[in-house]
Amino acid sequence: MIITILLFVAAGLAEIGGGYLVWLWLRESKPLWYGIVGGLILVAYGIIPTLQNFPSFGRVYAAYGGVFIALAVLWGWWVDKKTPDIYDWAGAAICLVGVSVMLWAPRH
Repeated sequence: MIITILLFVAAGLAEIGGGYLVWLWLRESKPLWYGIVGGLILVAYGIIPTLQNFPSFGRVYAAYGGVFIALAVLWGWWVDKKTPDIYDWAGAAICLVGVSVMLWAPRH
């Protein structure tokens, strides 16, 4: 379970971090290398989920989506300095509960 969580967090940080660097390059006129590094990090994001030990692509990506939402709220708070409100926290918590159900519910 710990490896699963770590891989989801790594994928989320790669997607958000890579996307953020591309955003800075294109929207805030940062140097080209921001875009290149961001693109390379996004390639890593595409690879990381394949390391998960779940047989279903759809389930892995659906569950990852919930983790991504929670990480994006934290990124906005820590990096963009936008304090999440109660609805942001509630939505992220609901998503994480959904992730838990999808990944670890007993199946036959």
